[in-house]
Amino acid sequence: MLTLALPKGRLAMESAEILQKKNWLNALPPEDSKELTFISDDKRVRLLFVRSQDVCTYVEEGAADAGIVGWDIIKEGKFDLITPIDLKIGGCRLSLASFSDFDLYAKRSKVRVATKYPELTKEYFFSKGISCEVIKLYGSIELAPIVGLSDCIVDLVSTGGTLKANGLKEIEVILESTARLICNRSSFYAKQKELGTLIESLEN
Repeated sequence: MLTLALPKGRLAMESAEILQKKNWLNALPPEDSKELTFISDDKRVRLLFVRSQDVCTYVEEGAADAGIVGWDIIKEGKFDLITPIDLKIGGCRLSLASFSDFDLYAKRSKVRVATKYPELTKEYFFSKGISCEVIKLYGSIELAPIVGLSDCIVDLVSTGGTLKANGLKEIEVILESTARLICNRSSFYAKQKELGTLIESLEN
């Protein structure tokens, strides 16, 4: 049996639909279920439903053989994983955003940035040669510049509607993100046949 970690929510259902289409599941997990695991009728696959931020940890630590998660999370955590496939679902982008009059290169001691992605944010500002103070938040990132907590934000953007509704605009895209299949390194060899079949089926 292969164990796959999926991020709770819309991406989990999209992933499960792909697995069903590729004949890894003969039925979808109930959308309203509170259960955190789901086993296919033929016992080929066990699904674990975890927070998106935890998918890589479950796979890296061997609690799951593989998983599906956004490229943004993989890059932020610098996990030791094999990432064989871009599934091209869950598309979004990690962007710098602020008010329309924000000047990234204005003379200041440092830029104050609110984000859920401190590592990618630091890398981005370092590449620009700009000093920054990162303020780690877990939600409502758009509120930070409105109340003066930060000068700007780095956050995931899909349609840009939330930014616009809060008077902010996208300034620059830092990273394009789609969902990837990730594999545990040990499982990749110990379950080479099963994971090889999974990868091949998802590629076609």
